[in-house]
Amino acid sequence: MATTTAHVIKPLTPETYPAWLALAQKHNGVWGGCYCSYFHGDTDLTVKREHDGPTFKQRLVAEGVAHAALVFDGDDAIAWCQYGSPAELPGIYHRKQYDAGETRPAPWRITCFFVDRDHRRSGVAREALDGALALIAQAGGGEVVSFPNELVAGKRTSSSFLHNGTRAMFEQAGFTFERHIGKSKTVMRKTVPPASG
Repeated sequence: MATTTAHVIKPLTPETYPAWLALAQKHNGVWGGCYCSYFHGDTDLTVKREHDGPTFKQRLVAEGVAHAALVFDGDDAIAWCQYGSPAELPGIYHRKQYDAGETRPAPWRITCFFVDRDHRRSGVAREALDGALALIAQAGGGEVVSFPNELVAGKRTSSSFLHNGTRAMFEQAGFTFERHIGKSKTVMRKTVPPASG
């Protein structure tokens, strides 16, 4: 049976930032007040420690160095998938272990998902992932790496530990498993062709 969705994917821009912020604020800044800035580093214009989370993120969006696919339900953002270049998102977990085993650095990485508590376990994270891959294709495509969790069979894992999704979701989206890093993280890769036209 086919299902239809009214959800629309939009990129994170100064215009969509207010909807993104409303979703983050609804959940107390997400991930303990991170405002999806944990993986970002400083830029030439903006130093993280000099700003609160929302202001830091807003400045990065204005500078064009914060990327995300937002899933909209009407006027409301209900999820996002953060992606960007390694320069934009240097702060990954197990960075030393990842770097030590990396033989071909990818121009893109996916580091973070967030789904509104009222829309979880309904496939919205996958919509966000597909949206991010489509936006990467529109930006010229290329290899994408991500670091999803590998779940233990039979063990329930809190969604608070799944900020970067699951290996199974990434495999369904066509990513290939490369290796483990840390206790439960994986390195997965996919080549995204550029969008035609």
